[in-house]
Amino acid sequence: MTAKAWSTTQKPVEEVFFQNDAVSLCMMIHRRSKMMRVIDFRAGPSNAKRLFVMSMAQREGMDKVYTLVERDEVATWVKLGFAREGNIPGFYKRSDAFLLGAPVHTLARPQSEMRIAVRPTGLQELVEVDGETPVDTTAQDFAERTIVQAKKRAKELVGKPLPVAKLATITELDAKKRAAAAVKAGRGMTGFEPFGRDVRRDYFVVTAKGGFELVTSIESQACFGNAFLELLTAPRNDAERLATVSALRVLCDHLLAQETVSCFCLAPSDDVGLSMAFAFNGFRRTGLLQSHLMIGNNRKDAILWSRKMATPTEE
Repeated sequence: MTAKAWSTTQKPVEEVFFQNDAVSLCMMIHRRSKMMRVIDFRAGPSNAKRLFVMSMAQREGMDKVYTLVERDEVATWVKLGFAREGNIPGFYKRSDAFLLGAPVHTLARPQSEMRIAVRPTGLQELVEVDGETPVDTTAQDFAERTIVQAKKRAKELVGKPLPVAKLATITELDAKKRAAAAVKAGRGMTGFEPFGRDVRRDYFVVTAKGGFELVTSIESQACFGNAFLELLTAPRNDAERLATVSALRVLCDHLLAQETVSCFCLAPSDDVGLSMAFAFNGFRRTGLLQSHLMIGNNRKDAILWSRKMATPTEE
């Protein structure tokens, strides 16, 4: 069996391709966050696929590996040791996408030592099968408390005046400079790294009275009508929280004008104020991605917020 591997550098993400008679993969290696996304060009379970993904992640010093697939491939990746963490409604316009992830240290264990535990929320996570280790629902319970508080605060805002927010485009160079500064200061939730391949990236700054500025980016795939919305920083006080609510509203208006079908975002599971902004603007929690964000020197769980733009309150 012959195999070949090659890479292309797309700062700050390196794409590594691997292909042989049984496997055809692209690994998107995120150096800053120590995350690796796997794009699979050849469906079906394969031990060779799992071994290559594991060895590449270990070699590159990654903390977590994840993939995004259609429904019929979920079982394949569960068999390979990944756990279903969430879904993005309407990602492929007429069908959903599913996110599955695994810590690298978990992938290194034999598959016989793993099983899938189903959470009360319907999400899944890998746990050991030693008969003694209880299912740890701490992360799910914590995120659920954040969401309950966020929804309560969002309801309290209904009917109240909000700051007027204005949206303006900025250059990629300007956005990347601001992102680098925010990451260095320990506030950046992202470095605006690419999530997918062959996508379009636009950059904006949202302003409001009081000196509020929020740098954002939208990565979109016109063929599917989806959008990945990233906010550079989280609000620090009540004034910034209200301005962030307004900022998300004008960003959603922009997406609707672009005829976007589906939008998704990530936010730390411990940030009630930011979760309030998403809940107020019609987003709903569709997953919890464990240890998915790197903010400062800390790994944080990420709530996956999704919204079908035409029907924001659809459950």
